[in-house]
Amino acid sequence: MIRRLIALLIASATPVVADVSFLGMPLDCVLGETCVIEDYPDVDPTSASSDYHCGPKSRDGHSGTDFALLSFDQMDQGVRVMAAADGRVQAIRNTRPDQPYIPGTDLNGQECGNAVRIDHGNGYQSVYCHMKLGSVRVTPGQRVLQGQVLGEVGLSGLTNYPHLHLTITRGTDIVDPFAQEQDNACSTPLRTLWSDTPVYTDAGLFTAGVSDSVPDLAAVQSGEARRSTLSPEDAMVLYTHAFHGNIHDRIEMTMIGPDSEVFDHTAWLEKDQDELMRAYGKRAPDAGWPKGTYRGYVRLVRGDVIVAVRHADVVVD
Repeated sequence: MIRRLIALLIASATPVVADVSFLGMPLDCVLGETCVIEDYPDVDPTSASSDYHCGPKSRDGHSGTDFALLSFDQMDQGVRVMAAADGRVQAIRNTRPDQPYIPGTDLNGQECGNAVRIDHGNGYQSVYCHMKLGSVRVTPGQRVLQGQVLGEVGLSGLTNYPHLHLTITRGTDIVDPFAQEQDNACSTPLRTLWSDTPVYTDAGLFTAGVSDSVPDLAAVQSGEARRSTLSPEDAMVLYTHAFHGNIHDRIEMTMIGPDSEVFDHTAWLEKDQDELMRAYGKRAPDAGWPKGTYRGYVRLVRGDVIVAVRHADVVVD
């Protein structure tokens, strides 16, 4: 939830319909090449969740659109967050550290992390969350133009992966910029808030994790398979749980160690599958895994388009 800095954005409200299309891309990346949309606003008013196509790409109560980078290295290099439309800066925050969120940590109402809120003067506001510490380069009261740099994507607030969370509101109502005029629920909208609406793909990744053996799907779904630590003698297995995969899609799995790459594997889908799991790993070398932090990346790729990305960390101690 987003509090204090953007308190108006968390009013309990069903996304409302807008009457204009004025939003541009809020960050300097190319969807499907250097970033992906990881989650959409939740349009389901119950405790369940649904994106605007009635798909699973959302979480209960999720108020915005998450534009995820492909790696932490991208964040370190710097990816610019940009104003999605002309407006005036209302508020900023630029003091939160960049670090993965640890469950149970009290964020003191600053779940949005480093952020910018812009009033667009047409009844709409936009909020940009999880920006990099020290990167925010605008000030309250400043007039900004669409595409103007606000700062950079970071890892601040309630997040464990570098991404930009963009929330759009109208008054106290949360607005789904995708779910505007539709013939019926779940259909492709006739009109959105985007000047050039990002393409929707129903495929994605529920999760990725690391285990010491190839897990079964039930253990993956329950979370039982996930290991946060391994011994130097354990096998190291990267797994993922995907949905709506098509024949000829591929799942790219890379594990990077403290000093070098551990493995790089591609699994091709041989048929359409509504739900699937893939895993790949290696036995420990004779001398054991070097101690330290290992990071695995999983990408779901369709043709030349990166559809989804997830990561998982494990510590060898």
